[in-house]
Amino acid sequence: MRTLIRNIKTLAGILPEGQRLLKGEAMAHLEAIDNAFVLIENGLISDFGCMVDCPDNADEMIDAGHRFVLPAWCDSHTHLVFAKWREKEFADKLRGLSYEEIARNGGGILNSAKVLHETSEEELFDAALERLTEIQHTGTGAVEIKSGYGLSYEGELKMLRVIRKLKERSQLLIKSTFLGAHSYPMEYRQNHDGYLDLLINRLLPQIADEGLADYVDVFCEDGFFSAEETDRILAAAAKYGLQPKIHANELAFSGGIEVGVKHNALSVDHLECTADEQIEALLHSETMPTVLPTTAFFLKLPYAPARTMIDAGLPIALASDYNPGSSPSGNVPFVLSLACIHQKLSVEEVVNAATINGAYAMGVESLAGSITKGKRANLIITKQIPSLDFIPYRFGTSWIDKTIVHGTSN
Repeated sequence: MRTLIRNIKTLAGILPEGQRLLKGEAMAHLEAIDNAFVLIENGLISDFGCMVDCPDNADEMIDAGHRFVLPAWCDSHTHLVFAKWREKEFADKLRGLSYEEIARNGGGILNSAKVLHETSEEELFDAALERLTEIQHTGTGAVEIKSGYGLSYEGELKMLRVIRKLKERSQLLIKSTFLGAHSYPMEYRQNHDGYLDLLINRLLPQIADEGLADYVDVFCEDGFFSAEETDRILAAAAKYGLQPKIHANELAFSGGIEVGVKHNALSVDHLECTADEQIEALLHSETMPTVLPTTAFFLKLPYAPARTMIDAGLPIALASDYNPGSSPSGNVPFVLSLACIHQKLSVEEVVNAATINGAYAMGVESLAGSITKGKRANLIITKQIPSLDFIPYRFGTSWIDKTIVHGTSN
């Protein structure tokens, strides 16, 4: 099957084969071709270039009508498999309760875990599939999905099996992450060793046996899992070939960045509390710093110092943290707007952060995240917009005409 996209105003996000990520000053450059075409064969980008070199035959022709074409977003941090929204906790926040206070009262993650236990695998799958369709319409072509609302042997396996089924049924490129260390269940609040034993000696072997997870994650944070406990979980997961992705430094200087770097984490995510020492540690690693602006927006936290990180020479990725409690949206274009407005990033930097660097942060940079021959044809075709600056400027408005995933449009 050959699909030809013609008459593209600007084809942006072009990278050479083998380019895994962009960092520092390189993030401010977005390679583009004006008056361009893209040829897709069997779901992959087979050619692209200027219209003067455009082929004249294909099974399907798409006239871009002088609109922009970009790589689809790679959202490397979501929790979109869950049983129920938590709008009541939103009202509690409006009345002045903090995230930590809601969690201590049995809300937050524990609330989602309770409802998930009462929800069937089929119901979880149907709801999650709807959310995947939703984020595809806002430009996402690849997504990482975490467990972590099970917090029990049966619950975590149920979530991971749902994610496996989503991989089989959805067009999107999906990676799964085991986040059993999301919170201590109430029955283990005074018995941390007991829960760690469940995670390490029962769940990890079963997950590995079924091939249910690509990565492992830990919420390394005050009131959740300490750096020492995180270290213990990651050392155990390494025996099963599970590379880490860490929730780090969202609420305090938790040591999560340092333990992530120690274990060669693929990414460390959140990073609202990050200073020179942590930046220095990341500079000497291959770990992708991933910032989640919608979480800071929703919880009224300080934004992660993304500008400082890039100026120091680091890469960053941007992700949505789509979840029912602290970021109830998977809208990556809004993520880009927040990063520009509150974190002082340029348009080019946020596009790179949500495409090639997001792909790196979920381990799919060889498959997605850029306009590169041989990669999946995961593309965004915009509506008629005057420039790329319009993308973060026009927040809250749909400027995407279609999202193409593996050569097929929504």
